[in-house]
Amino acid sequence: MNIVVLNGSPKGELSVTLQYARFAAKKFPQHSFRFFSIAQNIKRLERDAAVFQEVMDAVKEADGVLWAFPLYFQLVSSQYKRFIELIFVRQQQPAFAGKYTASLSTSVHFFDHTAHNYIHAICDDLQMKYVGAYSAGMYDLMRKTERKRWLDFAESFFDSVSRQIPVARVYPPLSTGTSIFQPGASKAALDADGKKILVITDEQNQAGNISAMIKSFTGNFRKEVEVICLTDIDIKGGCLGCCKCGLDNVCEYAGKDGFIDFYNEKVKKADIVVFAGAIHDRYLSAQWKTFFDRSFFNTHMPTLIGKQIAFLISGPLGQIPNLRQILAAYAEFQETNLAGIVTDETGSSGEIDLLLTELAGKLVRPIADGFMPPMTFLGIGGRKIFRDEVYGMLRFVFQSDHRYYKGRGLYDFPHKNYKARRLNLMMTMLTKLPPFRKKFLKMLKDEMVKPIRHVADHK
Repeated sequence: MNIVVLNGSPKGELSVTLQYARFAAKKFPQHSFRFFSIAQNIKRLERDAAVFQEVMDAVKEADGVLWAFPLYFQLVSSQYKRFIELIFVRQQQPAFAGKYTASLSTSVHFFDHTAHNYIHAICDDLQMKYVGAYSAGMYDLMRKTERKRWLDFAESFFDSVSRQIPVARVYPPLSTGTSIFQPGASKAALDADGKKILVITDEQNQAGNISAMIKSFTGNFRKEVEVICLTDIDIKGGCLGCCKCGLDNVCEYAGKDGFIDFYNEKVKKADIVVFAGAIHDRYLSAQWKTFFDRSFFNTHMPTLIGKQIAFLISGPLGQIPNLRQILAAYAEFQETNLAGIVTDETGSSGEIDLLLTELAGKLVRPIADGFMPPMTFLGIGGRKIFRDEVYGMLRFVFQSDHRYYKGRGLYDFPHKNYKARRLNLMMTMLTKLPPFRKKFLKMLKDEMVKPIRHVADHK
């Protein structure tokens, strides 16, 4: 059978993910594989209709399609995201309809699930028959057990294509009937008290809902709020995945475009940052993805610590919980307070106006100063993944991360709480004795709550 591999790495032939696909091609010589370096050649695919059509023709002729990509900031790379946008903009959905498909990623497993959820949903929107996701660690292919696991998955994919198995759609079509938002009169009642407020948008259409929401939001402040459009920033391209920034946070693009200066001088120095954009293909635009990917010159270090942030979204966010989780995780990883997300998907213009007014007030109220909610699994889990990877095999690559983590005491293992160590050793030994074990289980619930109850009742 004919398999088309859509390579989503900006590194093209040097992609780690691509090696998994090539390994499968070598082990299953009875199948024909055709590889396309989508992300690396995105600019050519944009401007050359014949090159783009070559990919579409290959997909039409394929029996199966493999979406192969590295993880870039909780999703696919901005270049791959742009390719997906082009499919819909150029109305090439029929080329994909009915094709059996699967997704393959390589990463350190930081939000790999949101990337695969996204690709799965896109495949459902393209009316493809999605049969599974494979999320590999970067160097799993070097281990015999993991090579077998990958080949088992590949064989299962080929078997699904061969037998033409039935596949159920998981992500229902989006309902995108958003009405035009008409902002009310500016109130200009709030004083930012010297705080620097920055609104970043990708919308150039001054008559669009995002522009209207920005007008309503900024109209709540007495002084003018700075609004910057991503299209006005000199951004030469998306993240290249070269990891040059890992040594000392110097990006390959340094001195070649305006993004780094913009991020350092505007984003990092703001007290409040509001991100405003419309949903495109179950995420924000590829332009927004470029913003998030390019901010990786800071590597795995949070750069918005202590800031208040918010999102203004146009589109059916309520139907895309995967995207909402991505936004929430971004706030936690950056160690910011996500003050709120306002969308134009529900309610009248008056109701949306009220939500925007409340959001503006929430961002500048004294209670917001320095407030940081406790992290959930999204932040804690992500931090620990990076901590372990940087402490281990990636330390020599991400030396700047290592210095940061070490300086902040994030390498907190093995812990030095010797009292807890002694207690754990003693109690482990005692609970092996049946009489003590019985007594221990009887009193466990009370003992667990006792120290917390003491604080709650007496302080």
